[in-house]
Amino acid sequence: MLTKQEVLKTVNELPGEFTFDEILDRLMLLNKIDIGLEQSNNGEILSTDETKESLGKWLSN
Repeated sequence: MLTKQEVLKTVNELPGEFTFDEILDRLMLLNKIDIGLEQSNNGEILSTDETKESLGKWLSN
């Protein structure tokens, strides 16, 4: 989960003017990175071979 500090830091790093889409994109990216790190820390990952196998099935459809 993102913290208020992370959100404020992201907003403070933006230029003086920005669009809603720009801030939303940055916050969504931060959130996805946070989720990925949490999954990795919890061991919820696939090996390279498992990923290749999964992608192979997906791409063959």
